[in-house]
Amino acid sequence: MQMETTMLQTFVSKIYPLSPAIMEKFTQHWQPITVKRKTILTAADETERYLYFVVEGVQRAFYLGEGNKEATIVFTYPPSFSGVADSFLTQTPSVYFLEAITASRLLRISYDELQHQIKTYPAIQQLIFKATAFALKGALERHIELQCFTNEEKFKVLLKRSPHILNLVPHKYLASYLGMDATNFSKLLATVRL
Repeated sequence: MQMETTMLQTFVSKIYPLSPAIMEKFTQHWQPITVKRKTILTAADETERYLYFVVEGVQRAFYLGEGNKEATIVFTYPPSFSGVADSFLTQTPSVYFLEAITASRLLRISYDELQHQIKTYPAIQQLIFKATAFALKGALERHIELQCFTNEEKFKVLLKRSPHILNLVPHKYLASYLGMDATNFSKLLATVRL
């Protein structure tokens, strides 16, 4: 557990540095969990009860549309927070699924415990505010990419932002994330210089 806690502390310090005493308070309530590949951590219509920190493995949030068509929204992998953020922050039912696409080791903290910490320690409130702001910034940038970029531009931006993603995530999920079918993704993979 010490290695996982150190990973969490290093990650948090890059978002919003906490004093050693508050960092200790923040990290002491995170619990380790291990899940198998294809485990659904949060299902649509459930309220997200946990904020996760990814220690090992890859997860994805996806929307299941008409005819069971999947739209991958986001991938998470170490070191990063994970969970269905909007459901967690508003404590309303999720419209997305959160799935471990590989075996994963995570730390998690409950909504109630995090709320207690936010009310007790203003620095933790600032940390969560800053993390939420970065998540919103990323979501808005991605929205522009999906609305305005060609398939090739979306592909290049993804590989510039996360060059290792091709080795972590099945290509069918990457195609879904980019809003294209698997055939077009395969063509781009074969023709675009990386």
